[in-house]
Amino acid sequence: MKNQVNYTQLLNAVKRYNVVNYVMLSLLSVVLYGCASGDAASTAPPPVALPVAEVQKTNETTYVEYPAAIEGAVDLEIRPQISGALEKIYVSEGALVKKGQPLFKINEQPFIQALNNAKASLQSAKAALLNASLEVDKLTPLVANKVVSDFQLKSAKAAYAVALANVEQAKAGVGAASINLGYTLIKAPVGGYVGRLPKKPGSLVNPADPQPLTLLSDAHDVHVYFSLGEDDFIDFNNRYQGKTLAERARQIPEVSLLLADQTVYPYKGRVDMVDGQFDKQTGSISMRATFPNAEGLLRSGNTGKIRLGVSHRDAILVPQSATIEMQDKIFVFAVADSNKVKKVPITVAAKSGTNYLVKEGIKTGDQIVLSGIDRLQEGQAIKPEKAAQKVAKL
Repeated sequence: MKNQVNYTQLLNAVKRYNVVNYVMLSLLSVVLYGCASGDAASTAPPPVALPVAEVQKTNETTYVEYPAAIEGAVDLEIRPQISGALEKIYVSEGALVKKGQPLFKINEQPFIQALNNAKASLQSAKAALLNASLEVDKLTPLVANKVVSDFQLKSAKAAYAVALANVEQAKAGVGAASINLGYTLIKAPVGGYVGRLPKKPGSLVNPADPQPLTLLSDAHDVHVYFSLGEDDFIDFNNRYQGKTLAERARQIPEVSLLLADQTVYPYKGRVDMVDGQFDKQTGSISMRATFPNAEGLLRSGNTGKIRLGVSHRDAILVPQSATIEMQDKIFVFAVADSNKVKKVPITVAAKSGTNYLVKEGIKTGDQIVLSGIDRLQEGQAIKPEKAAQKVAKL
């Protein structure tokens, strides 16, 4: 019985020991958790310092480029107006000629003979006219004295009228022969540059030849043709004031010409023509700008690009480096309450150098993060640092 009492006491002692250990372990866990939490709180990183700037409106000019084809102010095909053998060529390929300068000579001998023949026919017609006139003069008094019938006088007058008509016809023949003889010497109708010379002396030439004798380009001014798509044309109509297309075209500022080697032509041009209708195949409308070319730097057939300036009033500029692109959308990080950042989508209207012109998404006075955005997340708190300049001046 005594042993049984000792066993019970021993069991109770063990239970009391386990309870004490449990309580001690619980207290120890609480203390350790509190210490760990305190350490975590004390080692939490401070908000990252990033440069921010306030966006402002400004006036900006952007440039749009359109492929262009260059033509001389006057581009002419030089063709013969008569058939014959090409006798002389007075110019060389690429030469600059003046208006009225001889270019080609066609063998004139057949045309000299044709002129002489026409002159002889004229003399014969004049002699026949004189003979008809004498016949009328002879019969007139005889008819008055009733020596001959009136019918003979009428016949004589009709013959005189025929002779007079033959004289006029002969004169026309002389004139035509003279003109054809003049066509044997082909002169430059305008000043300009001579193109290639496919025909050589001795070649037979004809007005119906598929290939001209040469091309002559008057390039003291050049016309540069470019095309606008439907969207650009609608924007053009909305942007510039005027009742007609010509009036709107006159409102366009001077344009630049970008040459094939990407250099800018030193002289400015003006848009002076808008086509009357769209090209159904390309869905575009042609426009023309005229540039001075006194130094002959441009030739017909050159290509380039028209650089058209577009003015933007009250535009909001955002550096491209302050944006991030995701799934074909462009975002900026705007600073919201408590210096927390918010990813805001923006609509870009155009580009100006390294800046975007923002159409929608942010407004004047908004603050955006300028750099370090690749490490930011939505709702993250930052320490804003004012940039030295506002975005509009970047």
